[in-house]
Amino acid sequence: MADTFDVIVLGSGPGGYVAAIRAAQLGLKTAIVERENLGGICLNWGCIPTKALLRSAEVFHQMQHAKAYGLAADNVRADLGAVVARSRGVAKQLNQGVTHLMKKNKISVFMGTGVLKGPGKLEVTGDKGVEVLSAKHIVVATGARARDLPFAKADGNRVWTYRHAMTPKEMPTKLLVIGSGAIGIEFASFYNDMGAKVTVVEMMDRVVPVEDADVSAFVEKALTKQGMTILTGAGVEAIDVGATGVKAKIKGKDGKVVEDTFSHVIVAVGIVANTENIGLESVGVATERGIIAIDPYGRTSAKGIWAIGDVTPGPWLAHKASHEGVTVAEAIAAELGNKDVHPHAMDRRNIPGCTYCHPQIASVGLTEAKAKEAGYTVRVGMFPFIGNGKAIALGEPEGFVKTVFDAKTGELLGAHMVGAEVTEMIQGFVVGKQLETTEAELMQTVFPHPTISEAMHESVLGAYGRAIHI
Repeated sequence: MADTFDVIVLGSGPGGYVAAIRAAQLGLKTAIVERENLGGICLNWGCIPTKALLRSAEVFHQMQHAKAYGLAADNVRADLGAVVARSRGVAKQLNQGVTHLMKKNKISVFMGTGVLKGPGKLEVTGDKGVEVLSAKHIVVATGARARDLPFAKADGNRVWTYRHAMTPKEMPTKLLVIGSGAIGIEFASFYNDMGAKVTVVEMMDRVVPVEDADVSAFVEKALTKQGMTILTGAGVEAIDVGATGVKAKIKGKDGKVVEDTFSHVIVAVGIVANTENIGLESVGVATERGIIAIDPYGRTSAKGIWAIGDVTPGPWLAHKASHEGVTVAEAIAAELGNKDVHPHAMDRRNIPGCTYCHPQIASVGLTEAKAKEAGYTVRVGMFPFIGNGKAIALGEPEGFVKTVFDAKTGELLGAHMVGAEVTEMIQGFVVGKQLETTEAELMQTVFPHPTISEAMHESVLGAYGRAIHI
C-alpha cells in the first residue's frame, strides 16, 4: 500500500525544503524526495560553497595588499586544495543542518529519483528499491542544471561547468570563461584573485548584461584593472580540447576570428530546467521550452500539481525559490481548509539580485533604461563610494549607489549598487520597495554613521539635487 501524505515535495533545494518545512508547520503530513543531497544544488554545489570560495579569494587578495593597510604579510600563498576543502566543509555543515530541520519538523525523507505516475502518485526509485507515494498535492521543485554548448561539452578535465569549477583537479593557469552572468563573473573573479590569467567572453555588448548599464560599465573597468581580459560582443565559435589545454576560436565584435590557447574553460551560459523524465506529461502539466507554467501561487495546469523555483519562470534565484516555497505551502493549506493562513502572490519586481564578484553587485527593480522603456519620466541619483567615509576607511573607495525614481510620484523604481558589501545593503531598498516607499520616506530615514549604507541615503538625496557629500 502506498504511503499517503497531504503534500509531497519533489526536490530539496532552497525552494523544496522550505516548502516542506512551511507545510509541516501548517500541520500537513509532508514528505520530501531527493535524488542526491538534501539542500539541492544551491546548498551543496551553488550559492553557499561558491561564497566560501570567494571569501577565501577575498582574504587572499587582502593579504596580498596588506601594505596598503600598514601591515606586512610576506610570502603569502594560496593552497587551492585547502580552499576547496573549506568550501566543501561549509556545504557539508549546511547539508547536515537541513537534515536536522527535516527531523525537527517530522518530514518524511525519501532518497531516490521521483517520477509522477498519474494524479496524486509519485514513484520513488532509490536504495530501498521502488516505493509508491500518494498525496493530495505534489510540489515539483527539481531545479536546474548548467546549459551545455554543443561544441564545448563539459568533460570535467579541461572544460568545466560551475560544478567542476568548485572542485578543480588543478589550478588553471590561463582560464577562458564563456558567459558573464552571475555564475561566470563570480568564477572569473575567484580564479583571477587566485592567480589565473582570465579571459571572459560575453556575446552581449556588456558584461553582467541584466544589470544597469552604469553598473556593467563600472564592473568591466574594475575587472580589466584587476588584470582580466574582457571581450564583449564576442563569441566562442569552436574549441579543440587537447591533453594539456584548449584551443579556442573567438569571434570579436569587429567580426575577426582569433585563436588562443587556454589551460581550462568554464562554460557559464545559463541553465536548463530539470523537467524531463519526471512524468509531467502523465498528469498533463504544461511546459514551454522546459519551463513549467504556473499561476501567481504556484499552481500548474494540472490539479494538485504545483511548481516552484528554477523549473518555473525566472528570475532563477534561490531566494525567489524559497519565497515561492512558502507561498505554495500556504496556498495548499488554504485549499485543504486552513482558514487562518493567507497565501500571498510574490511581486517579481521586488526580487533582489546579487553577484558576489569583486566588486560585488546588487540590484532590485527597474534599471534606468527599463524604467524609461516602461514610459516613466525618471529622476536618477548616483553617489560614489569615494565620498563615503566608511568606504575610504575600509580601503574600498571604488563603487557607487544608483537610485531610479518616478519623477511624477516619487516611487522608488529601482536601485543598483556596485562595491564592497552591497549584497548586504540592497535589502534596505528591497524592504523600501515592498512597502511602496517614495523618496520622501527615504530622505527622512536616519542612516547610521559611519557606514557604507550612508551612500544609499546620499543617492536618494542626489536624485533630487540634495546630496550633501558630493
